Amino acid sequence: MTDKIQKTRGLGRGLSALMADVSPQAAPESTQARRADLMVPIERVQPNPDQPRRTFTQDQMEELAASIREKGIIQPLIVRQKPGNAEIYEIVAGERRWRAAQMAMQHTIPVIVRDFNDTEVLEIAIIENVQRSDLNAVEEALGYKQLMEKFGHTQEKLSDVLGKSRSYIANLVRLLQLPDEVQEYVRDGKLTAGHARALITSDDPVTLAKKVIHSGLSVRDTEKLAKKPVSNIFDDESMPRNAPKPQVNKDADTRALEGDLSAALGMKISIDHDPGQESGKVTVSYGSLDELDELCRMLSAMR
Repeated sequence: MTDKIQKTRGLGRGLSALMADVSPQAAPESTQARRADLMVPIERVQPNPDQPRRTFTQDQMEELAASIREKGIIQPLIVRQKPGNAEIYEIVAGERRWRAAQMAMQHTIPVIVRDFNDTEVLEIAIIENVQRSDLNAVEEALGYKQLMEKFGHTQEKLSDVLGKSRSYIANLVRLLQLPDEVQEYVRDGKLTAGHARALITSDDPVTLAKKVIHSGLSVRDTEKLAKKPVSNIFDDESMPRNAPKPQVNKDADTRALEGDLSAALGMKISIDHDPGQESGKVTVSYGSLDELDELCRMLSAMR
């Protein structure tokens, strides 16, 4: 007999509402565990066949199983009734807990039942993966890209809902421009996100990545190594004294930071960083005396 359960409609609720179902709860010692809709036999729960994440680290699974043996499952799984078979529940979020519960020889597990369609199930699966702390930068970037391309979410919307800055999301997504070989180095932990970001503007990121790994270079050294030389027929000594300085193209990180600051202040911001140096300048352009007064007010408030 199908359990009678009060369900909450998930359709059309938006990203913020979907996030509420998969957001991690506070530590058990500081709050009560979230109450489940019901306890179901573990054999009546099945994984989502479209779950984006396929890799589950054995050591972490064993650690989670040990915790479940001792304390049980604190955070219930999010499930839906399987289309075409109301006796079976399909996991929307929490497959790791389900697998660990099997390892811990649990016979029943707590679940919260939601009425999600196939699109929302995929969306929540991606959100849950993005929230995980053990994702590498490329996996996280792929999650953001899927949320934007499949569901039309903007970087600004993801920033608001996920608590990440827009520049953070933009910089991660840019890593997907790198060749597959370099992305694999990031997946394997051979390169950090900072190293990989520095390689984006390189003419030969694969060769440079291998050099970085072999030499154990820092992110700062990698940034210096990846700097593109300015195309110029003169060197410093032979350049005519009155010749205009060559235009240095700004990297995407700098442009993204300019955009963030401009949006925050409501004025045009220009960042000019001296190549290979720690110094530079920030220029704020105001369009009226009222904007200048507002800028002075904001600066005064920071003292």
